[in-house]
Amino acid sequence: MATDNNRFQAIISHCKEYGFVFQSSEIYDGLSAVYDYGQWGSELKKNIKDYWWKSMTQLHENIVGIDAAIFMHPTTWKASGHVDNFSDPMIDNKDSKKRYRVDHLLEAFADELEKAGKKEEGDAILATMDQLLAADDFDGLKKLIEDKKIKCTVSGTSNWTDVRQFNLMFSTQLGSVTEEASEIYLRPETAQGIFVNFLNVQKTGRMKIPFGIAQIGKAFRNEIVARQFIFRMREFEQMEMQFFVRPGTQKEWYEKWKATRMEWHKSLGIPADKYRFHDHVKLAFYADAACDIEFEFPIGFKEVEGIHSRTDYDLSRHQEFSKKKMQYFDPEINQNYIPYVIETSIGLDRCFLMVISNAYAEEDLSTAEKQDSRVVLRFAPKLAPIKLAVLPLTKKDGLPEIAREIMDECKTSFRCFYEEKDAIGRRYRRQDAIGTPFCVTVDHQTKEDQTVTIRYRDTMQQERIPINKIKELIEKQIL
Repeated sequence: MATDNNRFQAIISHCKEYGFVFQSSEIYDGLSAVYDYGQWGSELKKNIKDYWWKSMTQLHENIVGIDAAIFMHPTTWKASGHVDNFSDPMIDNKDSKKRYRVDHLLEAFADELEKAGKKEEGDAILATMDQLLAADDFDGLKKLIEDKKIKCTVSGTSNWTDVRQFNLMFSTQLGSVTEEASEIYLRPETAQGIFVNFLNVQKTGRMKIPFGIAQIGKAFRNEIVARQFIFRMREFEQMEMQFFVRPGTQKEWYEKWKATRMEWHKSLGIPADKYRFHDHVKLAFYADAACDIEFEFPIGFKEVEGIHSRTDYDLSRHQEFSKKKMQYFDPEINQNYIPYVIETSIGLDRCFLMVISNAYAEEDLSTAEKQDSRVVLRFAPKLAPIKLAVLPLTKKDGLPEIAREIMDECKTSFRCFYEEKDAIGRRYRRQDAIGTPFCVTVDHQTKEDQTVTIRYRDTMQQERIPINKIKELIEKQIL
């Protein structure tokens, strides 16, 4: 079994080879930190989205969804603080002119120390970094980099500039004539689309507090150093829910959503010990609680979801800048107030990487008689890109016709795949590699008794079942 970075590289290669993720514009040598989802990757991504959306909206009577535009009035980002504060500390190497995000530079150095058996020293550096970042101590960060003699990967020198802030928003022009155009931004998060629509949704939906607004959408950040495959990209997708509550109840709702979101993660078929909560060392000035749900990727524990108690900061700021009242009248206490917000925000691309990292396995199936192995993706059936592969044993004797009838019966209910090329063992291996939980083989016995062989991906066990039971069996597994 590949481990750590080797395992991570194996997963990246597998994603390319089997149609999950491709480098964007690859025929033109690619675009850094931008990726395309292939035929099975787009299916897996859609299944994760659908599962989150159903969990958040269909199963909660007081949560509704919206789909806000990517372009927003530029004052939105002034009100949210992104124009003035959406920055990361960066440092340049004077010799190579290469730019680094300070935390990434120090994290990479700590990783090297860990590989060299000096994990405690690496952990101490990261702890010091957290304290300096929390204090916005840029001089201290530069001194830490210089004291540890950290070198640029390109020039091999430690000739560094001062640490300074770098705004992460992409800007563009709205309008056909440059001189008359207004500068607007590609949104760096989806949350503001929810906040500016708070009153629209509350009034048209006659929503009573507490209630939530959910959204799935693209966001864009001009990351200084985007790395680690799809973990950190410049174009990515978020699944966010803002839950509006009465002031004074936010701590209770924060704890409730922490527990609810962790249960959702475990429902993906991922073991509980692969997750942990990480409380923020540095809280945003407007927040009164914040934590991350972290997953143990092959590259270590990393954030996949943030849960934040944001107080009334967001709606208050939009009230201030728009001059529109963002208040709610609460008939239970006969008061007007600006609601407090509990945010749950999960990166869809990171969730995708989490699911595939957990599912990926290399298995040695060798016996005394022969060498054998397989790569299998053990997705939870409800997330698998393909639920059922229908495989006629041969291309003749009427077997493909029966297989097509099974396809026609099942494909309106779930994603199916038909294949008749190659030996059945090779076809099974290909389905294992893309995570298909069930394969049905149509053989000559099928013509006699209307039964097929169903093969289970995880155990590779096979059994005969009637054709008319296939759909029912699979639907029970993918709920």
